[in-house]
Amino acid sequence: MKRDERWRKFWDNQAGSYDRQMDFWDRRVFADTRPWICSQASGATLEVAIGTGLNLPHYPTGVRLTAVEWSPQMLEQARRRASSLGRRVDLAVGDAQALRFADDEFDTVVCTFSLCAIPDEKRAIDEMVRVLRPGGLLLLADHVEATPWAGRILQRALEVFTVPSAGEHWRRRPIRHVEALGLPIEKHERFKAGVVERFSARKPDKPY
Repeated sequence: MKRDERWRKFWDNQAGSYDRQMDFWDRRVFADTRPWICSQASGATLEVAIGTGLNLPHYPTGVRLTAVEWSPQMLEQARRRASSLGRRVDLAVGDAQALRFADDEFDTVVCTFSLCAIPDEKRAIDEMVRVLRPGGLLLLADHVEATPWAGRILQRALEVFTVPSAGEHWRRRPIRHVEALGLPIEKHERFKAGVVERFSARKPDKPY
């Protein structure tokens, strides 16, 4: 679709400055979310929408990491970061809405600050759950709909500009769809006026 290609081009163009932009958000808003999420990963782990690889320093050493990213330029930055860290990662261009992996392939699936910009975030979550083995852990973090009404009004105003230009949504809440799929939430934190939400959910051993 022309819309999707326009958004992909936008993120390709952001690749060179993305780390500087995210440094502000990580320090001022997202706090310790990256280590909070990544420290829980174990075994065969898939990171969906790895971006420039900002999570890479935070994974335990024993994790066997695979990652996909929609933007080739972002992926190239992630490749360079993995090399500089001496971290072995299977990196490939991939669409979160149509993962190329088999059912029940991973022990852990991670996605941080990306579902906000994936065109169909529910389809992406469905795919993450599909490739997660029964008993596996889903780890998600994102900026979400604010708790105060004034914050939600501001977010709605921002979306007038950010959705057409970059596909960036401010009022999504991935946890609702995860709960609707029947995955129990094991850890959950929401802060900064409700704008940041992070959680872990376990795929049931029986069909969900």
